[in-house]
Amino acid sequence: MADPQEVLTQRVQSALGAAFGADYAETDPVIRPSQFADYQANAALALAKRVGRKPRDVAAEIVAHLDVADVCREVEISGPGFVNLTLREDWIAGRAQELRADDRLGTPRQEPRNIPIDYSAPNVAKEMHVGHLRTTVVGDALARTLEFLGHNVIRQNHIGDWGTPFGMLIEHLLEVGEDSADAALLKTDPNAFYQAARVKFDGDEEFAARSRGRVVALQGGDAETLRLWRDLIELSKAYFNRIYATLDVTLTDADLAGESTYNDMLGPICDELQAKGIAEVSEGALCVFLDGFTGREGKPVPLIVRKSDGGYGYGSTDLATIKYRTEELKADRIVYVIGAPQSLHLQMVYETARKADWLGDTEPVHVQIGNVLGTDGKILRTRSGAPIRLMALLDEAVERAAKVVAETRPDLDDAARAAIAREVGIGAVKYADLSISHDTEYIFDFDRMLALNGNTGPYLQYATARIRSIFRKGGLDPAEATGPVVVTEAAERALALRLLGFGAAVAQVGDTLEPHRLCAYLFDLAQSFTSFYESCPVLKAEDPSVRASRLALTAVTLDTLVKGLGLLGVTAPERM
Repeated sequence: MADPQEVLTQRVQSALGAAFGADYAETDPVIRPSQFADYQANAALALAKRVGRKPRDVAAEIVAHLDVADVCREVEISGPGFVNLTLREDWIAGRAQELRADDRLGTPRQEPRNIPIDYSAPNVAKEMHVGHLRTTVVGDALARTLEFLGHNVIRQNHIGDWGTPFGMLIEHLLEVGEDSADAALLKTDPNAFYQAARVKFDGDEEFAARSRGRVVALQGGDAETLRLWRDLIELSKAYFNRIYATLDVTLTDADLAGESTYNDMLGPICDELQAKGIAEVSEGALCVFLDGFTGREGKPVPLIVRKSDGGYGYGSTDLATIKYRTEELKADRIVYVIGAPQSLHLQMVYETARKADWLGDTEPVHVQIGNVLGTDGKILRTRSGAPIRLMALLDEAVERAAKVVAETRPDLDDAARAAIAREVGIGAVKYADLSISHDTEYIFDFDRMLALNGNTGPYLQYATARIRSIFRKGGLDPAEATGPVVVTEAAERALALRLLGFGAAVAQVGDTLEPHRLCAYLFDLAQSFTSFYESCPVLKAEDPSVRASRLALTAVTLDTLVKGLGLLGVTAPERM
């Protein structure tokens, strides 16, 4: 076990059980990093009242029963009852050595759970905009991380592929021709196709009437209408996949689970909710009214499961998805990576599902996504007020990165510079998103994102490239740097200790669903490596054993940075 915090937790818990009885053996010893030692056990303060003794006396009792001679070189009581724990250098070195042969880098496998993750969710025949960026990037990082932790992740791309607009879109497709240049816009500029259909719908009553009739045919299962609808989806999928390939996310066509997937469930769900007395008809619509959900003037807020015209909306399909994911996918935990403004709606969906006895032990979680802002502090839009097209944003990121690479690496050929620019530009955008708590807003600023200093994607990518250059300069393969690791200098100790925290950082992301915690860890690791490299000669170390040890630490750092960035979906270039 590499994680010092986990090792110390188990040792202190054993001491608690030995000192105060078996009932105390599972007590949280509250192990935290300390400015006075490596770690601090704070359990004595919380236990004092429970055992009827002074905190320092409790701390002394813990220390008297604490068996950590093989792990710690110093244990002392400080303040009102803190137990300071300073690790042995040989123990740190031994655990760092173990990482060298561990492809999981100390990351524990968690008890596997079935976890559907709902993320990205673009609309058919509409271009993805900057609002889709965060749900796609955050959701994909969580999917990668949870899979690495051992869970069965089921990606669910809940695309908008059903409903009233499709009558309009199908009629427009018929008019322009399925093989026309206009239809091909769905692959490259979906908004142009959609807007052209909307202009006809708003300005041509005959076209609008045909569109409304086409909706009825679609919902009624007319074979030709369904064929045309499938054509629309196929054309849009080409566009989605171009975005996903550019972003290097792991969504595929197999992960599509759009609104249409649940169409046959909607009527029976309404019947079931009504039969159970959970839904009632109000002003012609079938609604669920839940305790505690009120709007202005204390009026109850309804979750509409069937509209007054007999149609179905988001409330219906979202209830169907949670029922399907629980009952058919056997979900233990359902993760919804969706905008923060949808919080109230999702809470009502969850509560309705509980009342209907659909959830059982399944845990639904809303990973709330905050807005992306411009440098003016307002929601990022074009000058005309329209949402910024996602592909245009990504193209600009690559173009800006290309200018930087052209200035800094004139020695490389065009193809090499273009490859680096793509990895750096896309990595910068993704990392900027992931490094901020997902439920907060952040300002989209290319200059900050592409900076080679601070907590940015390019800074971490540069750190990995610099480490690779060390091995190239030494004519070595990182895989051959096996140590053994010996820790003597303060900077060596700090780096090795930081490396031992990787598994805990990854596990924390899986537990909290907060990728920014892994970003913070990787940034700290890169800084620790910089301090180490400046203080401790690696290739020029005079003692061969010291050189071997430092090369091993350098190799573990490289593996950890590459693995961590990979879990975030960020590529680590060979050169920068």
